[in-house]
Amino acid sequence: MQQPFILEARNVSYTYPDGTTALSTVSTGFRQGEKIAVLGANGAGKTTLFLHLNGIFKPTGGTILFNDTPLIYDRRSLRELRSTVQIVFQEPDTQLFSARAYQDISFGALNLGLPQDEVQRRVEAALLTADIEHLRDKPTHFLSHGEKKRVAIAGALVMNPQVLIIDEPTACVDPRHQQELLGLFDMLNSRGTTILLSTHDVELAWRWADRILVMHKGKIEGEGDPLSIFSDEPLLRQAGLYKPLMLEVFEALQQKDVVHAGAPPPRSNKAVIELIKNKF
Repeated sequence: MQQPFILEARNVSYTYPDGTTALSTVSTGFRQGEKIAVLGANGAGKTTLFLHLNGIFKPTGGTILFNDTPLIYDRRSLRELRSTVQIVFQEPDTQLFSARAYQDISFGALNLGLPQDEVQRRVEAALLTADIEHLRDKPTHFLSHGEKKRVAIAGALVMNPQVLIIDEPTACVDPRHQQELLGLFDMLNSRGTTILLSTHDVELAWRWADRILVMHKGKIEGEGDPLSIFSDEPLLRQAGLYKPLMLEVFEALQQKDVVHAGAPPPRSNKAVIELIKNKF
């Protein structure tokens, strides 16, 4: 029997004040411990969906459910939601507003009214988890883009979230720091945190996600495991996506009978190398 959803969208629609329809009858849900990637072009509705899951936006139609209960948009209910569901925006400068990293990370815990010693314990744990202890006293405006992202993530972690939503976490981040961020997400996920991220990077989604949502023009057009999503040629064409190189290479090797037809496709560089080594 599957776990119940922590968060669920049921027939959620949203229209911006200028009349732009950003979401149209979107229905999906997220369970504890999942790693979900949301793919789609700019304007597909990814960020708008995220802002609904955190209660920042209220649907113009449909319902957001939190622990199987329809969300009520009063201060108490939103505070409870946001103590469990944290969002990290694509641009960290929109999220960081304190003079120094430590102050910024501590803000959420202080806002909960926690005792000072508990705030300090949580901040120290978040600094350690995000591997930014050396940045604690740094002015936020002197940090690099990647460092700011880590401080923003630490500010979310201080709330001990069950669900961490990250909008385009690898945008404008160099390859080494991308791998470090993905390693951080994997570590958090191993502790039971649900990780939900948006990305344009099909290679990242293929390697990392347990489940993929494909959004196009405000709708979820596809949802499933990475292999089923990236094997759906009409879906990829509709959403303007392409197959990950790793999967294309694997399929080419199968066609040449280099790889057994029943072999599982590799999801990492190491798996590709092992696959080839075992055949040659």
